[in-house]
Amino acid sequence: MRHRKRGRKLGVSPSHRKAMGRNMIQALIDQERIVTTVEKAKQFQPLAEKIIHLGKSDSLHNVRRAVKLGGNRKLENEVVATETSGEGKEKVTKTRSIARTTVQKLFRDVGPRNKDRNGGYTRIIRMARTRTGDNASQCIFELVESRAPDGEPYTKVEKK
Repeated sequence: MRHRKRGRKLGVSPSHRKAMGRNMIQALIDQERIVTTVEKAKQFQPLAEKIIHLGKSDSLHNVRRAVKLGGNRKLENEVVATETSGEGKEKVTKTRSIARTTVQKLFRDVGPRNKDRNGGYTRIIRMARTRTGDNASQCIFELVESRAPDGEPYTKVEKK
């Protein structure tokens, strides 16, 4: 019987499970959208929600807690913001780096985007196809307030 047994073992050791969760959350913050199995997404969604909630306020205490929960590593793609000022010949375009690490992106980009949201920062969208090797059910695990590189939202949700 599984009474009062929480969580999924996912077929790996506890240390592997902890490392897998950290890697998954870091990839989610870096890329804002990942494809994984439904079981892994359901297991690590509460951890992602907690880390993103910490990213909403930039006190030093919350930064340290986020690093402890999610780890700290370099981004695969540096986050750069472009700003234009002036018109005509005086038009100047400046690019500045917003973040170089996952924690910086969490506190400078992802956290402020979710300032008005009281939870529900991530979504799990089940995919129709299964993984070829082991027939595992797959899903898209993404941030709700995520943006594609062209600036449009990944998943368009119509409000009623």
